[in-house]
Amino acid sequence: MNFDLTPEQEQLRDAVRALGRRYGHRYFVEKAKAGEHTTELWHEAGRLGYLGVSIPTEYGGGGGGITELALVCEELAAAGCPLLLLVVSPAIAATVITRHGTDEQRKRYLPGLADGSQKIVFAITEPEAGSNFHRLGTVARRDGDDWLLSGRKCYISGVDEAGHVLVVARTEDAASGKLKPALFVVPTDAPGLTWSKLDMEILSPENQFLLYLDDVRLPADALVGQSLDAGLPALFSGLNPERITVAAMGAGTGRYAIERASEYTASRKVWGGRSIGSHQGVSHPLAHAAVQVELARLMIYKAASLYDAGRDLEAGVAGNMAKYATGEAAALAVDTAVQVHGGAGMTTEYGVATLLGAVRAGRIAPVSREMILNFVAQHVLGQDKSY
Repeated sequence: MNFDLTPEQEQLRDAVRALGRRYGHRYFVEKAKAGEHTTELWHEAGRLGYLGVSIPTEYGGGGGGITELALVCEELAAAGCPLLLLVVSPAIAATVITRHGTDEQRKRYLPGLADGSQKIVFAITEPEAGSNFHRLGTVARRDGDDWLLSGRKCYISGVDEAGHVLVVARTEDAASGKLKPALFVVPTDAPGLTWSKLDMEILSPENQFLLYLDDVRLPADALVGQSLDAGLPALFSGLNPERITVAAMGAGTGRYAIERASEYTASRKVWGGRSIGSHQGVSHPLAHAAVQVELARLMIYKAASLYDAGRDLEAGVAGNMAKYATGEAAALAVDTAVQVHGGAGMTTEYGVATLLGAVRAGRIAPVSREMILNFVAQHVLGQDKSY
């Protein structure tokens, strides 16, 4: 059992950390408050090869795995720049296309995903069904050689920044009559595709959207994979990387908050010349949060290692546990950081309250803590399904 990174992974971690700190949390906040995107950071990360670390080398990527991408997500977040579209475009879309796309789809999309020149966002959640793909209302039906997509999606990140959206729809199996999921790569400028921005109480440079598909016509090669049989495996192949990289982003955010709080409490002196961090009422909650973040990090990299080893079922359990643990730990870390700052913690200047909305959302999305507990109860503890 080895808990050390390889020399290459250490170099990646250090390089991404340096990049993130050059931009920093102030840059992230200024972009978010101005309604702008972190375009400069994204393009530089792409040019340096960090966005494509998990994409095969033949398509311009680094040839690594989800472990390397998790390192990128964590270190940028630890610098105060948690980039949600790292989860959506490299982790979900690139993984799905790498594993289940046709040769032509890989050649068409992966080089741009690797260098950051294009983004593909992900659309599964619906107003009525949530993320329960068994109840999806978005339907794909044949029209000659083409496909027609109709339906609605919600909480779709970054549509305004992307050239394509990976849409999860349902089709009817002609042999069995059963509905089955299928994934389609849809241009964001396709006729019949419209969207509207959702107003969110989260400070983020990445926006959320409602998506409307009204008989969006697509060519046959928009379907991911060689046939409809690729739909379900393709869908699940993107979910474990999603859980792992969301968790990594949360761990980095927790680390950032703890670092800022520790610097403040070690230097802030109010009573008798002693730092406020010398008081256990301040230091113990901060230490407790640090322990929780570190425990979550161990599960993140266990899950990433399992995934990269091709042990998908075990990675599914570990990835869900990592996402649960990190959602709780990151929320605790940011809340504790605000508290130990006192009134200063609520200011923009000190850079911790700016993350409250994001870490609270991390306990809900992309899968809620309650659904993860259901998963663990059923698949780890052997309990009957409760829903």
